[in-house]
Amino acid sequence: MNIWNSFTSFFSQDMAIDLGTANTLVYVRGRGIVLNESSVVAIEMINGNTNVVAVGNEAKVMMGRTAGNIECIRPLRDGVIADIDIAEKMIKHFIKKVQTSRFGRYPQIIVCVPSGSTSVEKRAIRDAASNAGASKVYLIEESMAAAIGAGMPVTEPVGSMVVDIGGGTTEVAVLSLKGLAYTTSVRVGGDKMDEAIVNYVRRNHNLLIGEMTAERIKKEIGTAKPPADGIGMTIDIKGRDLMNGVPNEIQISQAQIAEALAEQVATIVQGVRAVLENIQPELAADIVDQGIVLTGGGALLANLDVVLRESTGLPVSVADEPLNCVAIGTGRALEDPMYRGVLISA
Repeated sequence: MNIWNSFTSFFSQDMAIDLGTANTLVYVRGRGIVLNESSVVAIEMINGNTNVVAVGNEAKVMMGRTAGNIECIRPLRDGVIADIDIAEKMIKHFIKKVQTSRFGRYPQIIVCVPSGSTSVEKRAIRDAASNAGASKVYLIEESMAAAIGAGMPVTEPVGSMVVDIGGGTTEVAVLSLKGLAYTTSVRVGGDKMDEAIVNYVRRNHNLLIGEMTAERIKKEIGTAKPPADGIGMTIDIKGRDLMNGVPNEIQISQAQIAEALAEQVATIVQGVRAVLENIQPELAADIVDQGIVLTGGGALLANLDVVLRESTGLPVSVADEPLNCVAIGTGRALEDPMYRGVLISA
């Protein structure tokens, strides 16, 4: 990179945002991914006014531990904005955090959206980014961004299938020639898996655990397929005993977590099979050769690729950087004119 390019890159504020239910990633032109933080905002109500106490990772550590006047809010639910005012504050905070200069022009921003988003939901995302200081806002469908980030040949006349398992939704899509040949959005993701673990522990062990504990269980021993020995790894967890009302600690096994997640895994498998059953024969033939690629945080669930492979009979692989695929793909669409045709002008 020559001196002029370094200079313009420094002052360029154009960015791509993966606005996720669980995490928000920001990719800045010429710098790559510069921010990866939780999509959480802690607010305090003072005399009827909303005061932002913390945003991102700093706010997430407060979840379940706040005082009565402070509330931790996740402004996105099921992949779409549920609270536009809080979402706007969060986006403004992240944009300000990654900007290297106060003297650059207002940035152009690309934001990814779930493929099944309604026009109202897309308008809410566009307005939040615009009000946060964007000079121009473009949208890109999440499945397309994930496929680009995974290095799939989305611009070529060949069918590619991607399954992007995020915090709020699972996007299943077949792509070809810069477009979505067929897509479906399943309202199952990491959040629903955490919720299923909370419910299972409460129902079977009379122990109430929080979202963060459930997430830790999922990451450490979560699996989509029951272990061969019927038990698998175990983990000690702490929570509130619902019978006695006092803190308690129990041990839970991998087999139990597989049972807790069985419904969510089955829903994802059903979504994949529904897409395979509705695509054109030529695209189906391509997928037999190309296989299915898993992206998103949910792709890290142990043995999910094995379950999908057994269910479909197709090759299934996990992308190299599943957590970052959507942000990387959105960033490539920002920087590479080859992908300009996949953007939606908002």
